[in-house]
Amino acid sequence: MDIRVYQPGDEAAVVSLWQECGLTRPWNDPHKDIARKLLIQPELFLVGVLEARLIATVMAGYEGHRGWVNYLAVAPRWRGRGCGRALMERVEHLLRALGCPKVNIQVRTPNADAVAFYRAIGYARDESISLGKRLIPDDGTAE
Repeated sequence: MDIRVYQPGDEAAVVSLWQECGLTRPWNDPHKDIARKLLIQPELFLVGVLEARLIATVMAGYEGHRGWVNYLAVAPRWRGRGCGRALMERVEHLLRALGCPKVNIQVRTPNADAVAFYRAIGYARDESISLGKRLIPDDGTAE
């Protein structure tokens, strides 16, 4: 798998992959998430390409205190072949080069496969509670 920075022509394939992997939610417009990422550290939005097909993604960021990883996705038929691990190693390398001391990842509670994957590559559960507040609705509803 070749790993490269996201390019604008990748959008349809990326959104399709995220949908196939069950990462999209009605309240998070994936097109808006991509547009927002392209404004901030677009070099930390990576895709994996194999046989001329986009098969994997990872989106990361660093705000000076912690790094964050979102949208790690590998097409189901390519899982278990090291693609997710390769993307995580690359994004961790990029974050480390920025001086990032720690990476955080949020995994939805019922996603046991994702938890097992992250544990296998060295991540451990933090003793913290994730809280969130939507500032801009993506679904067209009023705030």
